[in-house]
Amino acid sequence: MPQVRANGLDVAYEVVGEGPPLVLLHGASSGGRLDFGHQLARFRRDFTCYLPDARGHGGTRWDAADGYSYAWLVDDALAFADALGLGAFHLAGFSMGGATALGVASRQPERVLTLVVMGITPDREPRTSVARRLFDPDRIKRTEPDWAAVLDRRHDPVQGEGGWERLLPVIAAAMSEQDLLGPAELRRVDAPTLVIAGDRDPLVPVDHAWALKRQLPDARLLIVPDCPHEVTARRPGIVNEALAGFYRSTETTAAARAERCAALAAPPNHSQQEAPR
Repeated sequence: MPQVRANGLDVAYEVVGEGPPLVLLHGASSGGRLDFGHQLARFRRDFTCYLPDARGHGGTRWDAADGYSYAWLVDDALAFADALGLGAFHLAGFSMGGATALGVASRQPERVLTLVVMGITPDREPRTSVARRLFDPDRIKRTEPDWAAVLDRRHDPVQGEGGWERLLPVIAAAMSEQDLLGPAELRRVDAPTLVIAGDRDPLVPVDHAWALKRQLPDARLLIVPDCPHEVTARRPGIVNEALAGFYRSTETTAAARAERCAALAAPPNHSQQEAPR
């Protein structure tokens, strides 16, 4: 897996497909292939897909003892795009990655062509309380030993033995300290947006997803029936159909946004010199 230096990290990432850039941000304890594996076959036909490992996950080494912050994740994502020369890009994120994507789109809205956020809420609760329980390493090892073994294999080779055990509690703590985006910050997100949530998601009640959609200037909402938090893996057919329709319907708008971003980034034209007097 290649790496690129970004925001002081050696960010491991995968790139597949061909077309306009699409950055895919995974959830806590996970990875790009795990959260978007059911979508990549479709995505790669239309986009160049970039799947970075978040700090402390997979191949992007980070010592959880040094803390964790959602603001850092936004910094990381923007630095990753800068390091790869991605001026404007499509952006999608699930759970922790969705919160990161929303932060990117609020901080630098002109760079985001379209936005998809899944499994996120603009509120601190109930997601923080639920995550604190779900991310308890002792509980995972005691009640979900198979899952603990998966996490060992996923993170220990780069993060060191017990890496995920140190990581998950600090992510839960970061949720409780995260600076939430208010109405003013959400109104800055002017890219076409698709908000997706499962109707049985314990972290994101349906009314929270609806509230997020209503606060974004150009948003649509998909509530996936009979589905918990992991919408991309549990209901890929519904999600993939909605994503395909979303990208088709926003293609013209995304192209215009890409042109505006390129014009803003272009250097001044000094080819025409002033005529002699």
